[in-house]
Amino acid sequence: MGGPIGVVFSFANALACALNTVGFAETIRDLLQEFDIVMVDQTNDVRIVGVITVTVLLLISVAGMEWESKTQIVFFLVLMVAFTNYFVGTLIPASPEKKAKGIFNYRSEIFISNLLPDWRGPDGSFFKIFAIFFPSAIGILSGANISGDLKDPATAIPKGTLMAIFWTTVSYLAVSVTIGSCVVRDASGRLNDSLTGNVSDSCDTLGCSLGWNFTECIQSQSCEFGLANSTKVLGQVSGFYYLTTAGVIAASLSSALSFLVSAPKVFQCLCRDNIYPYIGFFAKGYGKNDEPLRAYLLCYFIALAFILIAELNIIAALISNFFLCSYALINFSCFHASITNSPGWRPSFHYYSKWTALFGAVISVVLMLLLTWWAALSTFCIIFFLLGYVAYSKPKVNWGTSVQAGTYNMALSYSVSLSGVEDHVKNFRPQCLVLTGPPNQRPALVDFVGSFTKHISLMICGDILMVYCLVKWLNKRKVRSFYAPFTADNLRSGARHLLQASGLGKLKPNTLVLGFKTNWRESSSERAQVRIDSLSLSLSLSLSPSLSLSLSLSKLSHLVFTLLPPPPLCDAVDAVSDGKPNEQIKTVFQNDQGKKTIDVYWIADDGGLTLLVPYLLTRRKRWRQCKVRVFISGDEHSMEEATFFLFLLLDSVSRFEDTVTPFRLKDEQQDDTLPQELRQRSPGKISDKELEAFRLKVCINSYILSLPVPQSDCPSALYMAWLDTLTCGLHCPTVLIRGNQQNVLTFYCQ
Repeated sequence: MGGPIGVVFSFANALACALNTVGFAETIRDLLQEFDIVMVDQTNDVRIVGVITVTVLLLISVAGMEWESKTQIVFFLVLMVAFTNYFVGTLIPASPEKKAKGIFNYRSEIFISNLLPDWRGPDGSFFKIFAIFFPSAIGILSGANISGDLKDPATAIPKGTLMAIFWTTVSYLAVSVTIGSCVVRDASGRLNDSLTGNVSDSCDTLGCSLGWNFTECIQSQSCEFGLANSTKVLGQVSGFYYLTTAGVIAASLSSALSFLVSAPKVFQCLCRDNIYPYIGFFAKGYGKNDEPLRAYLLCYFIALAFILIAELNIIAALISNFFLCSYALINFSCFHASITNSPGWRPSFHYYSKWTALFGAVISVVLMLLLTWWAALSTFCIIFFLLGYVAYSKPKVNWGTSVQAGTYNMALSYSVSLSGVEDHVKNFRPQCLVLTGPPNQRPALVDFVGSFTKHISLMICGDILMVYCLVKWLNKRKVRSFYAPFTADNLRSGARHLLQASGLGKLKPNTLVLGFKTNWRESSSERAQVRIDSLSLSLSLSLSPSLSLSLSLSKLSHLVFTLLPPPPLCDAVDAVSDGKPNEQIKTVFQNDQGKKTIDVYWIADDGGLTLLVPYLLTRRKRWRQCKVRVFISGDEHSMEEATFFLFLLLDSVSRFEDTVTPFRLKDEQQDDTLPQELRQRSPGKISDKELEAFRLKVCINSYILSLPVPQSDCPSALYMAWLDTLTCGLHCPTVLIRGNQQNVLTFYCQ
């Protein structure tokens, strides 16, 4: 919420500058009228004085904080003299002229009569008056606004703010109580209304008991003096009228100058965060104090625009709305930071309570609606727009927000609660550990798995021996995945450790995804052996292994899912990029697939994972028009199909023989040596005994070509040759899937 708070609060400060400037201008206008001086008319005189005043204040602000501080001291001294003058005036015995204006010395009956409200006119209500009076209490954040210019803000701001609140409250209450004890609501100002010269039996107002009959003006509603009618009553009560006027002038200019300084500094910080576009121009600072001159000019023109309205009550209502909105957001932010239990949120105020903060947020919103409902709704729309923009644009800034803390708390809480819940087939999700290496080097593998896990389940991209992070590449590609680099002495041990260490609680991978190494013939036998070890280990860890083969960047004709009893599987990619961190290679899984088919060859039932994955694919927009075709093995009477398949099998066997020939051991190399010794002496080579033993496991019958289970005594070249043979001639891309006999479809629980 920092962005919306900064925008609204900066704008509210600019309006507050306009409000206090207009208040000063009205005082000067009234003062000139007492001497029969009128420049144009009442409204335009306020505009002229206001424009001149805010321009002078701008020059003082631009001069720097030293000039602003010295000016504030002068204003403060004048204000103290004016306060003293007022309180002394309440003690001076009232003259007949003052009594005619409704001013008497302290009287208990006057105080009691003024305790109850007496709203008048169409705008006479508590909330209308509250909206006008509220801007006199909006300076609470003035210290925080200039925190960058304070030597020790952590100490100065709390002390200064609390002292300012205390003395302001005391002064406001003192003025209210004293003026309410000395002045009646209505008075005519005529000396002949004294009862000594105008006795009337019908006189029953409060003034009558004080020796003055104001009944006539009260009944005709023509009273010009008294608390309810005159805005000059403080000066009239004071010992010397013009000292009070000087105090009003000092208070108005002091507040206007304070807000004119605050708004640009807050807005400058907001601009430097680069949250919103097109405002970075105002972030530049000048001089040793980094003065925001550009922001000063912006605030000046905003204040100027509202000064030209020249209506104090209208500006006051708008300011109340924007400041209440700022306070609501700030209070709610404090409350949210408290309930998230963030260690970095440590309020030093001893009496702070999160419930007080929540109450402040709620009451601010309620007051906004009660004061000016249409302005409140407009402000809400602005806030939602600003919040929505920040949520959509995701600016590259990190404040350590309470939202991050709340997200962590929820994730931790839900993860712990999931640990105590038994798995059910209805809630099965393929949580994939994808051994991608650097994800940007195997984009097709990343895109494929992301096609059926995004917004549905967990995806972890595993990388062995990598020390740099590629999360930005995944985010730019809009793939929802964790990136888990794992350092190990060698690839084999790293893969084993990654399989066992990935995830937390129920958020652990249940599906292993590997890419098929298309250049396995040229690579070292160790890399091929790592895949076999990973597949074997995945079965022992109750993972569902998957192997994706031959994912090219050519046009996708159809996708073949092959489910075979031996373990297979995970993705394979022969399209490997150069590994540049910012490179984005387009793959087939990023294209709209149109009306194509996903062919599933369901050879054996291993729990339903082979059917679930293509279904999840079809839920994506790019795959929505694709049809899923499921092929199952026929009966023994399907002679034509059997004959055709036999020819294919013979052709595959021939290809298989050609593939493994370069890896066969020669007769003189075999002797009677044990297989373990042969493997150490000739890694990656295949003996005749191993070839024959493995051939018996694979060729079960002439109808089904089962994918071999990778056993510890199976040479890596032999296993890779079988995978290459099984997928020969199939359309690209091809995926081999093997479940671990765990049911993943609700069909099994019926």
